[in-house]
Amino acid sequence: MKKTLFAVALASATLCALPAFAQDSQTAPPAGGNFQPSQPIGSGNWFINGSVGQAHMRVGPYDDHPTTYALNGGYRWKVGPDLGLGVEVGYNDLGNFRLKNAFNSNDVNLTSQRQALRGWTAGVNGKINVWRGLYLSGRTGVYGWRGHGYANQDINRHHLDKVDWYAGVGTGYDFSEHFGLGLSYDYYRAAKDHIKLSSDTASLTAEYRF
Repeated sequence: MKKTLFAVALASATLCALPAFAQDSQTAPPAGGNFQPSQPIGSGNWFINGSVGQAHMRVGPYDDHPTTYALNGGYRWKVGPDLGLGVEVGYNDLGNFRLKNAFNSNDVNLTSQRQALRGWTAGVNGKINVWRGLYLSGRTGVYGWRGHGYANQDINRHHLDKVDWYAGVGTGYDFSEHFGLGLSYDYYRAAKDHIKLSSDTASLTAEYRF
């Protein structure tokens, strides 16, 4: 619950703070020498980004850090001199994860069965250029997921699907009007029938803008 509230609060605070950052950046004189955008980078553009990272799953009978992948795209509007707000859709693979000692404190070996979490995302995002290509970002929306899992003390493997939510924040650097790299933290809520597959991820993201 603490992690859930933290992720939502962080994403909401970032999105709410973006206009304030944009207003402050209007009064700051430009620092010469390096690339300086004439508008918010990634604002007023279609975009696509890909991410690779690591999940942290330590809920219920799970204890693992699988590799994650995500592909995301959408459109971001320019709504201020340094601010962009947009919509996005995407797909992610939050990895295959293993069980820890779950059943009567005995080791469990289910390597032949994949405990997986996959899903589609749809939501909104915001991005603010704070200084010479350096940016902060936030995102949140709905998460339609499918997964396989176990509840504590339950030897039956369940196939699950549901629509939940996600939220995240990030920072990075735009090298040009078309390309940027960043780091992000995202939380994906996935829980049903007393089985919790919720994960938080840390990822490296590359974005291309058309």
